[in-house]
Amino acid sequence: MSDPVYEVYAVRYAHHPVRKRAENFIGGDPHDGPMPMDYFVWLLRAPGHVVLVDTGFNARTAELRKRTLLQCPVERLASLGIAPEDVDDVVLTHLHYDHAGNIDKLPRARFHIQDAEVDYATGRCMCHEPLRHAYAEEDVVLLVRRVYQNRVVFHDGDSQLAPGLQLLKVGGHTKGLQAVRVHTRRGWVVLASDASHYYENMGSTRPFPIVYNLADMLSGYVKVHAAADSPDHVVPGHDPLVRARYPAYPGSDDIAVLHEPPRPA
Repeated sequence: MSDPVYEVYAVRYAHHPVRKRAENFIGGDPHDGPMPMDYFVWLLRAPGHVVLVDTGFNARTAELRKRTLLQCPVERLASLGIAPEDVDDVVLTHLHYDHAGNIDKLPRARFHIQDAEVDYATGRCMCHEPLRHAYAEEDVVLLVRRVYQNRVVFHDGDSQLAPGLQLLKVGGHTKGLQAVRVHTRRGWVVLASDASHYYENMGSTRPFPIVYNLADMLSGYVKVHAAADSPDHVVPGHDPLVRARYPAYPGSDDIAVLHEPPRPA
């Protein structure tokens, strides 16, 4: 029996236009200049199954972190005909503030997370401000509440969430970062999330500076490429080039269609 074929959409919900190249690579960059950052969630849809990968951040967090929020990412799903109650499963690639907010806006979804990520986000590492800086306390607390409501599914390593949909434990950026491998009509696509923020991080082997384990981050570049059908099937987590390379969803320049091939370079 063949795997289901998913539609996959990168949904931009926020932007950080003033970021510099030196902020995006360990060791900085000798030719520093602007390197803006986009913020995405990803919507996966197959017959009878709607999956949201990550949940973005809310208006309060945008104000605190000085990011430009374009629209609540859960509300933005309406452009794809998806209401909050339509979402069956949420994959939280990790619990940083820009990936794990708005949990309270999804009334019936199951949340999928790696054991190691919850251990990291609620354990002794959070006693150190540099390690907890990218986490939002209330987001982590909300997830713990969903644990007590039997709405969290824990994973320990690579696993299959459903036919045609796999979770890949990567680590590196955080202790329990996971990527998503999804079967589409153009083949197996890997949503790298923050395994690589930009194409250039993995393409030039120049890691992003927020890192829990550098060796795991570097190994993660190899792992996500091995899981994808080609380099063009790997999608980084924050690169504005994603919207430049992929066709836009009709009526929205902020939604890229990832189950279609990228435009020729």
